[in-house]
Amino acid sequence: MKVAHFTVDKNLCGECSLALRRFIGGMDGVDSIEVESGRIAVTFNEAEIEEETLSNITRDSIEKLGYKIEG
Repeated sequence: MKVAHFTVDKNLCGECSLALRRFIGGMDGVDSIEVESGRIAVTFNEAEIEEETLSNITRDSIEKLGYKIEG
């Protein structure tokens, strides 16, 4: 298992956090997703999903919710 980290410009609201957990957490290869204090950690299996693919989908999802990725 590997973990991808994302930092968001501000804390996600409860509904956005839940939506992100449901969408990203439901993807094949994703083991878990933690959303806390503007930080997101996605644990995933590299044999099932490439890190670049996961990163692109996660970044796009966060931005569609109205947040910006830092760094």
